[in-house]
Amino acid sequence: MPVDATAPLSITTMLLNLALGAALSLFIAWYYVRFGASLSNRSQFAPILPTLTLITLLVITIIKSSLALSLGLVGALSIVRFRTAIKDPEELIFLFLAIAVGLGLGADQRIPTLVAVAFILAYLFARALYRAKRKGSHSLYLNIQIENAASNSATFTQVNQLLAKEISQLDLRRMDQSGPRMQLTYYISVRDEAALVRVMDALNQAFPGNAFSLVEQNNLLGG
Repeated sequence: MPVDATAPLSITTMLLNLALGAALSLFIAWYYVRFGASLSNRSQFAPILPTLTLITLLVITIIKSSLALSLGLVGALSIVRFRTAIKDPEELIFLFLAIAVGLGLGADQRIPTLVAVAFILAYLFARALYRAKRKGSHSLYLNIQIENAASNSATFTQVNQLLAKEISQLDLRRMDQSGPRMQLTYYISVRDEAALVRVMDALNQAFPGNAFSLVEQNNLLGG
């Protein structure tokens, strides 16, 4: 005789999970809008999270009651292609968090899901506070290109002395020299933006007509 692989589905339990999932995902969406650091439109992206959580919860609730349905879902997903690009890593984090809430509640793991979400959001909040404290600090790459360096060692020493007057955290990352041309790349960290102006003025006075540039470290790939 064929064995019925379908387990009974409790509508009451499903409604409880849906209500809890809606509440959790709405809180996650609010948190993303309030404390997120994404440069994209967070208010437009956030409403997607509750919908994603509830859909995931519904899918898991249905397929967990039937082996045949779960196998069918694997086959269906194998022919689906999602081509929407996620441009901001933080968006991906909250998408996975919304999916994880749906998975946990769909599997009736309510307490572990609540504890995990609380822990994750507490960690993200602590990270946001840490970022706020470091907001006044700027991590930059300073590129210096001197076309006619009279002496490599003398020019290098002079540049270091000029920078050391205004910058306490100074790290030489690269030095290139081709004939009279010298190119230096420093990693610097400053809190006072006025110090950057003074550094650029001093470099322009010491090496007029040469190229100097500052690049924010956080804007670089892998920075």
